[in-house]
Amino acid sequence: MSAPVRALLSPEVIQGLKHFRKLRPVLKHLHDAGTERDRAGNRTLHFDEYCALVLLMMFNPTIRSLRAIQQISNLTPVQKALGVSRTSLGSLSESARVFDAERMLPIIGKLAKRVHPTGYDPRLKDLKQILTAVDGTILKALPCLAEAMWVKTRNGLPQYAWRLHTHFDVISGVPTRMHGTNAGNRGAANEWTVLRHQLEADHCYVLDRGYAKFALFNAIVAARSSYVCRLRDDSNITLLEQRPLTAQAQAAGIIRDAIVHLGSDAKCRPKHAVHLVTIAVRPNPRRRHTGPPSNGRLLIATNLLDVPAEIIALIYQYRWTIETFFRFFKQILGCRHLLSACPNGIAIQAYCALIACMLLNVYTGCKPRLRTYEMFCLYLQGWATDAELMAHLEKIKNQTPK
Repeated sequence: MSAPVRALLSPEVIQGLKHFRKLRPVLKHLHDAGTERDRAGNRTLHFDEYCALVLLMMFNPTIRSLRAIQQISNLTPVQKALGVSRTSLGSLSESARVFDAERMLPIIGKLAKRVHPTGYDPRLKDLKQILTAVDGTILKALPCLAEAMWVKTRNGLPQYAWRLHTHFDVISGVPTRMHGTNAGNRGAANEWTVLRHQLEADHCYVLDRGYAKFALFNAIVAARSSYVCRLRDDSNITLLEQRPLTAQAQAAGIIRDAIVHLGSDAKCRPKHAVHLVTIAVRPNPRRRHTGPPSNGRLLIATNLLDVPAEIIALIYQYRWTIETFFRFFKQILGCRHLLSACPNGIAIQAYCALIACMLLNVYTGCKPRLRTYEMFCLYLQGWATDAELMAHLEKIKNQTPK
């Protein structure tokens, strides 16, 4: 490693480590995971220590690779704060395959119960189910990911990527689940197929038109949950009941409120009546569309028959919160840079990012955002004082809608 890089990773820029000591009890139950074959007791890097180092990387912009993580493991302050010892590049690389990412799910579950509700429209307070936005994002990986081959680039070369299927709790402003597959949206990696295997009761799933599958709608209802999903513009619709538009619905841009049957084949259509809300929209001519051009109407389908049309439209608007999180996840927490090429290693990094987002929420009481993340990074590197951090947190709390 060059001298300038070593200087960047000196003890002077790895400050604020007292806060990382609090991670040790959170990650404690991971310590013995993956040590079953280590009968001689030779393992020096344990699962909890690896996760702590990855989390430290996410809050320090100077750390962006396994080699940089290996370098900071040599620093005495890091060793004392995280309870780690000097580790090798080989041990770090091996961790992605030795440690089971699924062992981290109980930690995420416990933290999810501690997250604070963030600002949201008070009209959603009567919704009895957990408002969950679902989508996937693609992360470019290393060329050696042959099994993740998806499409070819413009110059004809293979493109390799992973898709992270994510469940995002709209009210708390944090993700609650991630599942990695190859980026090809087919077979076991198909978005709606993955969601069908992850359904839980008492959720309201907010979905884009890629999830508009009648079998998925039936599965969601069978799981005792609900959906609010955009339909394709050319969907086949049979009108059952035309509902009058209220003043609130018209103010929200709604031009039709109806109960319908979807699909032309009675055997394949949803086994329940569907509430269809049509919203007038103005297509953005500058936006690149992967599907057919918009006809100026947004079709929103749901099994929530008794919820007013304007509330259905409001719920669908919150689907975009997951897009904001993806930007935060990839650009801010460093997840554009994958530490591993294997699915399990990518899952460990993704779950660490989930934990980081939840810890930000638990500590601040607000949803994670760029400026807050930057302030924490500055604080942990010794560039911001306790008073300056608290002043920032007080400011964003005052700006958050109640």
